[in-house]
Parts: sequence; structure tokens; C-alpha cells
Amino acid sequence: MAKMQDFRQRMDFLVLSIFMNAAGNGLTIATHLGSAVWTGSSVNLAHWLHVPLGTTLFIYGVLVTVVNQLLLGHFDRRRLVSNLLYTIPFSYMVSGFTFVWNWTGIPQLGLVSRLLLDTLGIFTVSAAVSIYQRSNLLMHPNDDLSYILRFKFLKGSAILGQWVSYMPPLLITVMAFIATGKLEAIGYGTVLALTAQGFLMKWSDGHVFPQLKHHVDV
Repeated sequence: MAKMQDFRQRMDFLVLSIFMNAAGNGLTIATHLGSAVWTGSSVNLAHWLHVPLGTTLFIYGVLVTVVNQLLLGHFDRRRLVSNLLYTIPFSYMVSGFTFVWNWTGIPQLGLVSRLLLDTLGIFTVSAAVSIYQRSNLLMHPNDDLSYILRFKFLKGSAILGQWVSYMPPLLITVMAFIATGKLEAIGYGTVLALTAQGFLMKWSDGHVFPQLKHHVDV
């Protein structure tokens, strides 16, 4: 009975975190002041390849899922299915929330308002990642990458795990800029994510639904 209650709690938090993650990422895109690192990279890659953002996010997810399996050093079917199941709805939910936030007029707000909303978006994403990493039922491949790095290679450090996982999207962003001469969704929010998202995740572990504990399986 206790295990069933624990599973239901983790599932409820997972659903909440998916909506939080998509809404937060969409909000950072709509402010035009910089998105989380992976999201900003996806926006630039989409513009470079002339592919819809949702499709780009999905392709990213599939590729990172493969990398995660390689880092684990063995085939983990549950993790493979988990990564793909999260990627499919999330990729297109981000596009949907971006449309909604654009429709509400967020891009036309003043600079101070958009700075506050961009900050809120980055914090929402960080809290969402903390929640579903602790739930550990389904996880976005990008955040599973930082999770694997954190607990398998970096002694549980959320900050180092986040920084190391940012290397691939930063490289792709640079390549997209060289190819197009433009940077999209890169700015204040990206710098905030680079410097503070790991800390915000660590803070969220202990302050955002602290009754939800880590279920480590690496």
C-alpha cells in the first residue's frame, strides 16, 4: 500500500512538472530576452534548419536519449521508454505555450515586465526539473543527461551536472550562429540559466514540495 501511494504521489508530481516545464520554457521564448540553454539552442537550430520548433525539440530528445544510453554503459529499456515518452508531448507543448504567451501580448510588454517574466520562466523550469528528477518516472532526455552526469560521475552535484550537460547545446548554438549570423532566444535568460539553474534546482530540491525525495537509479 505504501509503495502504491508513493507511486501515485510521484505520478501526480510528474504531470505537474511537465506542464510547469513547458509553460516556463514557452514563457522565456515569448519574452525574447533569452531562454534556458537547451531551449535557446533548439530555437537557433530550428531557424538554421528551417524546421518547426516542436520537431526540432523532438529530434533533440531522440538524439540525447541515445547519448544517455551510452553514458549509462548498458541498455536501460525503462529509461529509453521514459525519455521518449516525455519528449513527445513536451516538444509540442512548448510550442503551444509559446503561442499562448505570444497571444496574451507578452512580447509587447515593457522591458522590466519581460525581465521579471523571463526570470520567472527560468525559475519555473528549474523547479520543474527538480520535481521530475526526484519523481524519476519519466524524464526529459536533456535533464536525464544532467541527472546521469550528476549521480554517476559528479558525486551528486546538481550545479556541475547542469554545467557539463550544457556543453552540447552551447556548441550547437555557436554553430547555428556561424551558419546564420543570428542568435535567437539567447540573452539574459540564457545567462541566468547558465549561472544559476543548477543552484535553483538544488534550492528547489529542498523547498519546492520537499516531501518528494530523490529516487536515484544510476
